[in-house]
Amino acid sequence: MNTNYELFLCTTLLVFVFLPCYRADPDPLQDFCIADPKSGITVNGFACKAARAARSSDFFSSAISKGGSTDNPNGSNATVMDATVFPGLNTLGVSMNRVDFEEGGINPPHVHPRASEVGYVAEGILYVGILSTENKLYSKILRAGESFVMPRGLLHFQYNMGPGKATQFVSFNSQKPGIVFAPQSLFGSKPEIPTEILAKAFRIDADIIEYIKSKFQDDSSSGVEAA
Repeated sequence: MNTNYELFLCTTLLVFVFLPCYRADPDPLQDFCIADPKSGITVNGFACKAARAARSSDFFSSAISKGGSTDNPNGSNATVMDATVFPGLNTLGVSMNRVDFEEGGINPPHVHPRASEVGYVAEGILYVGILSTENKLYSKILRAGESFVMPRGLLHFQYNMGPGKATQFVSFNSQKPGIVFAPQSLFGSKPEIPTEILAKAFRIDADIIEYIKSKFQDDSSSGVEAA
């Protein structure tokens, strides 16, 4: 067989078989797939309820019309609107959050492992930062009407510089982008990361690690909630 032809076949196989696995979410194969969380079928996402059972309410949501409580150590709250609370998003590869901040509130450093993010500052003044894989900080102070983008998987944060409260709306290219908060994951994981490992990694004494861990024990209020 011709070598060039073999190369062409291999390249075609790579493009059409393997590369689609790296997209944020798979493409839908029907007009819609309203999530059926009660289904006993296990799939990557949610099983669809029958199309004939779809209702107008499946395509509309007030999930992020109001913010949640910011009475927590972070002084912020993310109201989630993904496929778990808005079934019509299932298989469409999109979702949104609303994040409200008290004055001085912070959305702690975190990553979204399954999605890139575009954000819009609706109210207030936010200091927004993102860290590249080369540990370079890109940051800017944003005011109402301004936007930002966060590439998938990169560490980022927002801080309300005040005065007053702040609100942002963010969209994702995944129906369930996921979130990993760096502070809670490192110091509040269940079971705990051994203290000696964290002490070595942060180059500080073990008693300091234990003190930081004490701040995250039984910390169920991460400031993220479903609508």
